[in-house]
Amino acid sequence: MPDQTASAVSVPPPSEPPPGARPYKEGKPPRGVYVRVFLYVVATHVLLAFMSFLVIVARSR
Repeated sequence: MPDQTASAVSVPPPSEPPPGARPYKEGKPPRGVYVRVFLYVVATHVLLAFMSFLVIVARSR
């Protein structure tokens, strides 16, 4: 009978992060979140400016 002292589920050792990857710091969101929020804010302002432009053009006619 095989030795059953070892667990049936083997847990791999923690892997090293890839070179150049920034380590996770608790309480600080990843840089991608800042980029997405910035793009959403810019996109909504551009959309609002375009809609305002349409309203101004429509009023002048």
